[in-house]
Amino acid sequence: MKTAIITGASAGMGREFARHALTVFPEIECYWLIARRAEKLRELAGELTGKQVVCLPLDLCDEASFAALEEKLRAEKPELALLVNNAGCGYLGNVGELPTALQTRMTKLNVTALTAVTSLCVPYLSRGARIVNVSSIASFCPNPRMTVYSSTKAYVSSFSRGLREELREKGVAVTAVCPGPMNTEFVGGIKGRSRAFDTLPYCDPSRVAEGTLLSARAGRAFYTPRAFYKLYRVMAKLTPQALMVKLAKT
Repeated sequence: MKTAIITGASAGMGREFARHALTVFPEIECYWLIARRAEKLRELAGELTGKQVVCLPLDLCDEASFAALEEKLRAEKPELALLVNNAGCGYLGNVGELPTALQTRMTKLNVTALTAVTSLCVPYLSRGARIVNVSSIASFCPNPRMTVYSSTKAYVSSFSRGLREELREKGVAVTAVCPGPMNTEFVGGIKGRSRAFDTLPYCDPSRVAEGTLLSARAGRAFYTPRAFYKLYRVMAKLTPQALMVKLAKT
């Protein structure tokens, strides 16, 4: 039975990934949904009609969740066709001023959890499977006042590129999506606390999820929605980083 695993599935992009996977990956028969809020997972499960759904209420900031997932994988031995690493968080503030617990939460969820979940799932990926890692436009260059967040997302993009090469012989493609801000329940304090951030064009979560899955299906390495952010990505590559850091300050 072809199976998909989606983290951060309780709201926002996670829900949209699950909904659009129904049409982009119709061959997937079973969904494992991971998030902290069990009731939200059950709501989403009710929308995935005709599919078998397993709700896993796990807090991926707690390393005990990795052991629970590992045990579930060993017991079920699923034929993974799609892994979506969507869980993440972001907080706005200078290093040394932002509470340490919030800074380390970003590294735990955006880096450690993504790495752990991927590592646990790789042995169960079938030939032709796809991995989607949710990165960000913040990965293009360091963003002062979002230093930790942008650094974690730079890791996600770099990890995705390297993993893509590692899994090439297995016939598995990895896609990193780099969206701009969206109106979602994104955990954190980014929205509404930076004039520069709030002036950026917003992305539509449903369109981003659909575009990402279509890009993953096609085997593309990166997907950056909206022409504005495609241009920003090119600028970040061509402009000296010392200058880009000043331009990207939030």
